[in-house]
Amino acid sequence: MSYPGLAGRVGQVRDAIREHQARAGWTHPVTIIAVTKTHPAEAVTAALAAGLTAVGENRVQEALAKQEALPGIPVEWHLIGSLQRNKARQAVNRFALIHSVDSLALAQELDRRAAPGSRQRVLVQVNCSAEPQKGGVEPDQLPALLEAVARLERLDLQGLMTMAALTEDLAVQRQAFRLLRELRDAAQGQGHRLPELSMGMSGDYLVAVEEGATMVRLGTLLFGERGT
Repeated sequence: MSYPGLAGRVGQVRDAIREHQARAGWTHPVTIIAVTKTHPAEAVTAALAAGLTAVGENRVQEALAKQEALPGIPVEWHLIGSLQRNKARQAVNRFALIHSVDSLALAQELDRRAAPGSRQRVLVQVNCSAEPQKGGVEPDQLPALLEAVARLERLDLQGLMTMAALTEDLAVQRQAFRLLRELRDAAQGQGHRLPELSMGMSGDYLVAVEEGATMVRLGTLLFGERGT
């Protein structure tokens, strides 16, 4: 399976990110995570050929199968989907970054399963859209979770992640992303170092960029509609 025009779309995305960062006064780098969920392993090699070095998968088993099919490929693997505690053993030390730590129980399981001497990089997922079906810790519970995760020796807490509500209302999107940034800023004021804000997908990434995203997760925009 080929992805004609992918390099051009990546270039357009980079240009759009620069433009919207400039509007908001941001200058930090933004990592484009190519979401290859439900696409074959060829999507990973296509992303690399197009100049991307980070790929995101939602499911542990699918990601591990692609890793085995592409041994040694120079990309960072990111786990961006929900992670159940019973899959922690399979996920830990297999991803450069796990975006979806949403409970102390999951964090403790990852810490317990991590290889001695290793540190698994993680983000804490926050429910900034107030939707009950969304994953993530509630904003008012975030400070306690951050304190607890920061004490785990084999986890390296890098920042926060969220998903906005599925809407075309830019104000609603912006509210969720701004809340995540404000929560991050407040946590940094309490002594946490949280450089990463993973927020924004194909339909809302430019608003996320304006609100300070350091990572955007793009699938459909790059590869087209996915299978199931």
